[in-house]
Amino acid sequence: MVAEAEVVCHQSVPVSDVPFFVKGSNIEEIDETLAIRSPKFGQVRVAESDVSLSQQDARSVEKVPDPCVESTILQFLPSIRSGSFADIGPRRFMEDEHIRIDNLSSHLGSIFKFPKPSAFYGVFDGHGGPEAAAYVRKHALRFFFEDVKFPQTCEVDDVFLEGVENSLRKSFLLADLALAGDCTVNSSSGTTAITALIFGRLLMVANAGDCRAVLCRKGEAIDMSEDHRPIYPSERRRVEELGGFIDDGYLNGVLSVSRALGDWDMKSPKGLPSPLIAEPEFRRMVLTEDDEFLIIGCDGIWDVMSSEHAVSLVCRGLRRHDDPEQCAKDLVMEALRRNTFDNLTVVVICFSAPDSREQPSPRQRRLKCCSLSAEALCSLRSLLDGNANR
Repeated sequence: MVAEAEVVCHQSVPVSDVPFFVKGSNIEEIDETLAIRSPKFGQVRVAESDVSLSQQDARSVEKVPDPCVESTILQFLPSIRSGSFADIGPRRFMEDEHIRIDNLSSHLGSIFKFPKPSAFYGVFDGHGGPEAAAYVRKHALRFFFEDVKFPQTCEVDDVFLEGVENSLRKSFLLADLALAGDCTVNSSSGTTAITALIFGRLLMVANAGDCRAVLCRKGEAIDMSEDHRPIYPSERRRVEELGGFIDDGYLNGVLSVSRALGDWDMKSPKGLPSPLIAEPEFRRMVLTEDDEFLIIGCDGIWDVMSSEHAVSLVCRGLRRHDDPEQCAKDLVMEALRRNTFDNLTVVVICFSAPDSREQPSPRQRRLKCCSLSAEALCSLRSLLDGNANR
């Protein structure tokens, strides 16, 4: 099955040269692409090389020519269900927040019209106190849908794609500015932010910071975001060009991320370029029946676990109990077992309906058949006879 992916990252390719890409400031260089025609998506382009990922454990998008791909893609619609789990970990305070909406159309009401199914998820990993993450979580629906005039339609087409990406970019910047103007939020408080939107078969991830989203496709991990750490070459170059510096892996010797909302004590005055920015990067995917689930987690997970290991753990969990919430808890427990030093938050989103196979009862699961050797049978018989004669 062909994996249809689009990565929007660094400004290096003219928009006019890439028909399907949305116009914007962050576009990553693509040398070789595979075009698949679709009535609703125009040309879906698959990156085959030079897609720079900071996480080396993620597998590259697969290219398998198949004349039946188009009809299979058009027939597939995800059946969305999710679970989440959060834990304070070894920290004294909990600074993480998250949001999980499996049915966005129903949640927002009839005034919003979206392709179905529609869903929205976000993880906000705070630092310098819990205020910034809590503020963004509290006002998330206003920032992401109400104040930005989010595009509305029943069909996913190029115009809708461009509108969604532009709205998400505005949402991140709007939330960032709101944190600067709210007296209840300390100027040293900030938060990373990652969101995932699903409209029909479209999955779009927007990220600013070091939270991560990982897609499982046929059991393999595909990173849907790039960690924004000051030590990574693209971020380091941008930071230094704007007058910032990296000291022992920290931006200006203070912050371990190069993109975040808030942290206005480290940013330039409004309207001026700053080494620390809230501008998100985007990745999007057209989901197919090969896509099993998406993991969204804060850096407390990824500091001690690779994308591949997390996907493998969730795959095993879903085979055992088919419960995304339990899978989220399993990831958190595994990170704690590996001695993570941070708060922990995970959201697991499945793209298929619950397993309809009848699950055995706990008593049935405990019953196992086994055979004994002749010597063991004799020993058991002697033991039983001895007990009977007492």
